[in-house]
Parts: sequence; C-alpha cells; structure tokens
Amino acid sequence: MLAHLTQLVKDVDGAWAAAIGGLDGLLIEGHAITDTDLNLLIAEHAGLLQASANAYTQTLNAGQPRELYLRGERLSVYLQPIRTDYFLLLALDARSNLGQARLYSREAARKLEGTL
Repeated sequence: MLAHLTQLVKDVDGAWAAAIGGLDGLLIEGHAITDTDLNLLIAEHAGLLQASANAYTQTLNAGQPRELYLRGERLSVYLQPIRTDYFLLLALDARSNLGQARLYSREAARKLEGTL
C-alpha cells in the first residue's frame, strides 16, 4: 500500500501527502513529504466524507458520493472512496493539478481496493 501512496504523491503535481483512512477516522497507511499529522487529516476528513454521504443519500436521494474535493486557503484535499469503509486522501498545495489528482487517485484506489 505504501508504494502506491508514494507513487501517487510523485505523480500528481502539487501533491504532498497521500493516505488511506477508514470511515471510522483511523489512519490505515500514509505517506507525506512534509511534517504533517496524517492521523488528524484522516480523522477530520472521514467526518466530512460521512456527512456528505449522508446528505447525498438521505436528503438529496443522489446516491453515494464518488469523490470529494475541498479547497481552503492553505490546504486542498481530494478524497476518493475505496469500497464502503475506506477512502484515499490526497493533500495538495496551491499549484496542484486537480485533473491529475482525480485521474491518478482513481487509478490508485482501484489498485488499493484489492488489498483492503
């Protein structure tokens, strides 16, 4: 799993961390090129992913979200669900390429799905 995460960070312009988390908020595996608390990133984004899933399925009747992108002033995060209990988090900086993030994250999620 670590090899896939490391490669994902290398492949996506502006990516500085990639991690696999559970919807319970626990970090499964992660790789970062900066000094960052991946446990905190996973915990916070698991809650956001669950809230969006509840809104889409229960309130909007739109089905499960297939991806989630959040952009802040100093942090952008792309989330790609893996099965029903896990997700892939890709942390990006201001010069990131969202198209690359989506493409390579989907590919990595498919590869990781078999190991989870």
